[in-house]
Amino acid sequence: MNLKELPKVELHVHLDGSVRIRTLQEGQDRNIRNDVVAPDQCADLKDYLNRFSLPVAYLQTKEHITRVTKELIEDLERENVIYAEIRFSPIKLMEGNLTIDEVMEAVLEGRKNANMTVQFILCMMRGDSLEHNYAVIDCAKKHLDKGVCAIDLAGDEAGYPTRDYRELFTYAKANHVPFTIHAGEVDIEDSIESALSFGAKRLGHGIQVCHYPKLLDFVKQNQVLLEICPTSNVQTHVVKRYEDHPIKRLMQSGCKISISTDNRTVSNITLTEEYQKLVNVFQMTEVDLLSFQKNAIEAAFLNSLQKETLYQKIARYEDYIKE
Repeated sequence: MNLKELPKVELHVHLDGSVRIRTLQEGQDRNIRNDVVAPDQCADLKDYLNRFSLPVAYLQTKEHITRVTKELIEDLERENVIYAEIRFSPIKLMEGNLTIDEVMEAVLEGRKNANMTVQFILCMMRGDSLEHNYAVIDCAKKHLDKGVCAIDLAGDEAGYPTRDYRELFTYAKANHVPFTIHAGEVDIEDSIESALSFGAKRLGHGIQVCHYPKLLDFVKQNQVLLEICPTSNVQTHVVKRYEDHPIKRLMQSGCKISISTDNRTVSNITLTEEYQKLVNVFQMTEVDLLSFQKNAIEAAFLNSLQKETLYQKIARYEDYIKE
């Protein structure tokens, strides 16, 4: 199985968690690797999220945002990723006095010469002000189908209950802004239930749904996609060991699953390496890996014509490996 040649779709990758180490290292008088790359197991999700401080501080100029966006797309292309949705919080990139429009100009400039299809998901943040989160939705609406494809809710799921953000998703729906929600990364039934009640058709991570039969049935019946990032789930200590990850159980139960890195630098993982782990630990087959791509395309924030183009690339690969 040539995993590098496999056409891949990545729906859950954070810009600030995927800044190249050598880019961050420039101008530093010490080795910053341990400040950015998480250990194999953090104390909890909050401990993992602490690794974003340095990358976010770096991403405070248009030049840096454009550069990091361009470099991430290059890294994705190197792995034969054919479509990606890159997510970030525009508000977090405004601490250096950029406006939200300047942030958007910078990321859009960064994808200008991409040889693959790239869209952006704008993250609202748990614990941020209503004013800021409404601004993210308005920004997404302004740039919808011009580079932006959706919004998300990210951050400390345990510290800030999903249910508290209902009015924001009501507003998003009223303005026809698609969304995914980080929910079910940590074991909080109410978080998953709230996200699904808001109308989420995709859950960021979502793995804890396996503990709640009624929610699991809802996810299966409504074809809700779980954006699973296995290595990240182990690092954040929501799964004790890679071998304990519920991905196989979720697959066998009939859930729709896609695979992503979450944060390529913070988790020190590429998408190809993530697939290799799945093959080694769970004996995933090429059929399984192709199903993840098809699920991702089906749930992607794309129109039917764009999806068909991606399906054709997968089909050509399937024909190639049969020869």
